[in-house]
Amino acid sequence: MQMQSPALASADAVPVLALDRVTKSFPGVTALDQVTLALYPGQVTALVGENGAGKSTLVKILTGIYQPSDGTIKVDGADIRFPTARDATRAGITAIHQETVLFDELSVAENIFLGHAPRTRLGLIDWRTMNSRAQDILTGIGAHLNPEAKLRDLGIANKHLVAIARALSVDARVVIMDEPTAALSHTEIHELYELVEKLKAQGKAILFISHKFDEIFRIADRYTVFRDGQFISEGHIRDIDESDLVKMMVGRDMDQVFPPRDRNPGAQVMSVSGLCHPTEFDDISFDLGRGEILGFYGLVGAGRSEIMQALFGITRPSGGTVTIDGAAITITSPADAIAAGLVYVPEDRGHQGAITPLPIFQNVTLPSLGRTSRNGFLRLAEEFDLAREYTQRLDLRAASLDAELGTLSGGNQQKVVIAKWLATQPKIIILDEPTKGIDIGSKAAVHAFMAELAAQGLAVIMVSSEIPEVVGMSDRVIVMREGRMVAELSGDDLTPEKLVRQAAGI
Repeated sequence: MQMQSPALASADAVPVLALDRVTKSFPGVTALDQVTLALYPGQVTALVGENGAGKSTLVKILTGIYQPSDGTIKVDGADIRFPTARDATRAGITAIHQETVLFDELSVAENIFLGHAPRTRLGLIDWRTMNSRAQDILTGIGAHLNPEAKLRDLGIANKHLVAIARALSVDARVVIMDEPTAALSHTEIHELYELVEKLKAQGKAILFISHKFDEIFRIADRYTVFRDGQFISEGHIRDIDESDLVKMMVGRDMDQVFPPRDRNPGAQVMSVSGLCHPTEFDDISFDLGRGEILGFYGLVGAGRSEIMQALFGITRPSGGTVTIDGAAITITSPADAIAAGLVYVPEDRGHQGAITPLPIFQNVTLPSLGRTSRNGFLRLAEEFDLAREYTQRLDLRAASLDAELGTLSGGNQQKVVIAKWLATQPKIIILDEPTKGIDIGSKAAVHAFMAELAAQGLAVIMVSSEIPEVVGMSDRVIVMREGRMVAELSGDDLTPEKLVRQAAGI
């Protein structure tokens, strides 16, 4: 349910950019539901919301990548549409993303003006003008860089400054900063704060998206809160505190019904001790019991998926030990993990979890071909029987097991990926965002099946960004922040507010 926007000070200027009841729907999913947003000149508006709140969809609408299904966008009070990203740029909207695509073999100036380099009367690139303008932009943001230097010779922080300069190379009136400090050091973050103050002094309207509350309260003038694709509240940052913001982020009714479970895990089946990676995570240690659902929660960049990929042998940890059923194991590839009874359902099922052009039954049986072949020859009837057994248990909705996987909805594709790994008869299953992008009915089916698996003694590790799912399905939850375990919550301590506070470092 949407909340009313509080009355804002009448002395405020007219918004440079405003959204009025903007909706964005995809097949089976409403990503944004009648949201509003106002960005004012010379002010920073923090867009706040947990993972899945609709922030990324909003940015894509503002930058012309997506078109709204309904609602209006106004610039200086006049209705406007952005059919393409170029149209958004022409309207003075630019974005600084967490991961901006740059090109190492081009110069700093070429990266800054890629796609809109100044030209001579003959249509050739005006190198002198381009380098001069690049130098002016770099100087304006306090970046002491040579415009003619190759990007490959710069460090990460300086590459980030080039990305910022690239965003400012157009005559921007609205600057969107999407998790801009994720890859910066403490010193570089303070330099970014100084840049934000310069942009405010120039009268630019800034939309600042961050999960870090210290940043929000450090630089924001206003806040807007989204939750589950809906506008919740907006106002001046001076009028709220961290506790208020947390409540608005997670204050949804916990009305989703989760299956009842006997939350008494059995004997230990897995133990992880001191697992490390040079860049992604450090000192990860936990135990897992039979029939237990162990949740992992954290904000973007916390390292949850990276841990799971290391456990499954997709990446190589730099240290630590893993034991399954009391025996130490070395996992150097997914084949080693599968042989040890550990399987992984990835978040990106389209690229990592399935082969969409293949039929459903072949996707299900792919890791279990030893069970459906004799003397090197596949037995089609046995493949169908195996696929039918596991897809029926997950209530798969498909016209035929011969149908291509790509023809199914996202929820049914997820069921096929889960069925594929269950057919290997594992001891441990890792489910990374198991209900991401699927409808409520499919979510309920996946939750019911997770409960059934746990009741049968299968150990489950669930990575999820959905707080009701984490609270409703987990026996225990490990909270991650910046590659480290910061809390383990269970019982009465496992509440939405405590999850968000621990994950955000409040």
